[in-house]
Amino acid sequence: MKSLQLPLLLVLSAGALGAAEVSLFDGKTFTGWEGDTNKTWRIEQGAFVGGSLAAKVPRNEFMRTRRSYTNFVLRVKFKLIGTPAGGFINGGVQVRSQPASNPPNEMVGYQCDMGEGWWGALYDESRRNKVLVKPDPKSVEQALKKDDWNQYVIRCEGKRIRTSINGVDMIDYTEPDDSLPQYGLIGLQIHGGGPAVASYKDITIEQLP
Repeated sequence: MKSLQLPLLLVLSAGALGAAEVSLFDGKTFTGWEGDTNKTWRIEQGAFVGGSLAAKVPRNEFMRTRRSYTNFVLRVKFKLIGTPAGGFINGGVQVRSQPASNPPNEMVGYQCDMGEGWWGALYDESRRNKVLVKPDPKSVEQALKKDDWNQYVIRCEGKRIRTSINGVDMIDYTEPDDSLPQYGLIGLQIHGGGPAVASYKDITIEQLP
C-alpha cells in the first residue's frame, strides 16, 4: 500500500494546483485563432498586430480563439500606439465573449479595455455597451508604460473578474446578472476610428477548476 501512496499524493496535489499554464499563440501562425487576416491582422516579431498608422481603422476588428474558456488566469502582453489627433485610439482583451452575428466583425462580452481614459476599465462590449467598473486613475498612472509593452493579467473565477496591469491591481468585478454567460472566447481588439496599431504577444492561460 505504501508504494501507491506517493503517486496518489502527487496526482492529488497536481489536481489541487489546477492545470498548467499553456501558450495560446505560437508567435508564428494563426493556429487556434480566427479573424480578418486579409486586411486587419498580421504577425510581426512574434505578436498579433492589428490596424495601421497610415490610415484610419474602418471598424472594430477582433482576433479570437476558436476555443471557449470558463475559469482561468489569462496573461497577455500588449502595446497600443496611434495618432490621437486622427481619431479614437483604443483596443482591448475580450474574455467570456461570443462572436456577434450582426455585425459579424463584433464580439459580445467583457472587455478589459485599453486607451486613454479607458486603461484598465471593464467594458461590456456590444451587450450593455457601458463601463462596468473603472480602476483608480492613480493605479493606472503607476502601472502603465505608454507606447510600450505592458502585461494584462486577467483572472476569471465564477462570476468574479479581476485584472492587473504590470502587477498593479486594476478592477475587481462580480457580475450581478445571473442570466449572462460566464464562459466564452478570448478576443483581441483593434478599435475602429483612428490611425492605430494594437499588438499582442506572450499569450498564456492557466485553466482553473
